[in-house]
Amino acid sequence: MPSLPLRADHVGSLLRPAALADTRQRWREGEVSDEQLRAAEDAAITQLVAHQQQVGLEAITDGELRRDWWHLDFFDGIDGIELQVRERPASFKGLDASPPMPVVVGRLGHTSPIFVDAFSFLAQTTDRTAKITIPGPGIAHLLGGRSAIDQAVYPDLDDFWTDLVAAYREEVAQLYAAGCRYLQIDDVSFAYLCDTDFRARMADRGDDPDALIERYRDAMNEVVSERPDDLLVTTHMCRGNFRSRWVASGGYEPIAERVFGGLDVDAFFLEFDSDRAGGFEPLRFVPEGKVAVLGLVTTKTPDLEPIDDMVARVEEAADVLPLDQLAVSPQCGFSSTHHGNDLSEDDQWAKLGLCVDVAGRCWGAS
Repeated sequence: MPSLPLRADHVGSLLRPAALADTRQRWREGEVSDEQLRAAEDAAITQLVAHQQQVGLEAITDGELRRDWWHLDFFDGIDGIELQVRERPASFKGLDASPPMPVVVGRLGHTSPIFVDAFSFLAQTTDRTAKITIPGPGIAHLLGGRSAIDQAVYPDLDDFWTDLVAAYREEVAQLYAAGCRYLQIDDVSFAYLCDTDFRARMADRGDDPDALIERYRDAMNEVVSERPDDLLVTTHMCRGNFRSRWVASGGYEPIAERVFGGLDVDAFFLEFDSDRAGGFEPLRFVPEGKVAVLGLVTTKTPDLEPIDDMVARVEEAADVLPLDQLAVSPQCGFSSTHHGNDLSEDDQWAKLGLCVDVAGRCWGAS
């Protein structure tokens, strides 16, 4: 099991190299075979791993290069879920695009691995800690709610949650058997439910926002309740990240006590790159022995943050939570979807390098 805290870490997704993006598009158009696409992904991931190591990162991901979406590729692998475009309770600011969402059309199940092969390849490319990311179970419910879960299949939502957790547990068990010792569960639900307007929309559709916080928390806890002692589990939450746009605003106070104090994970990756995230005060609810990874470096714009400003912000957070329980990272991934954010690969590597440098200044190590 990797030891926490890794003082400099990252959320996981990285910009798709242009050559791979072109190959994937030609694959969609039927000009490239599955085998050719896989070979292109393998080559791109191998290069990506080497670059992460050169930057100085200890936790290594495949950049989610095999995925189109940070979450939908996972849900597409669960039996009983289809991806559909439906009306959303909130949109990304400045975009008319409406990404698909998971819709439950049949009994949920897990009959084949989802990301196990992807993890196995990643683990072969590095002698550092290979990290895999999956979406949180709350995402299967958040955007569509009851209307996106077939009433005939699941007249009782308790049965939906039971089956969803069982499917997740099977995937986690198979990832562990493949050698995974660092699992990150991404769930924007918690940060969205800090937003006053979003909470109002949830209430309008008949959901209690506070009850949702606890339901999503409890579902994630159930997923990892039987994890082996040497499996590190972290969670990441942000306010939306699609082509450098965002959805929600609001500090973590509405969820802090119930999530920071009640979610059974080892570390929290938290977005703190803008005023929309509020202050560090909610960190007072992070229990002793757990880590808050401060997402101080934005992935939404190319401008490189001054290192002195980043160090000062770590010191500010240390007034609330001891420095030994802190780490640094970008606030989110650089390419939560295949589209990528509005910055270059050079910008991306500079920002990851900045996190390593900040860690060196604050703790003397990455």
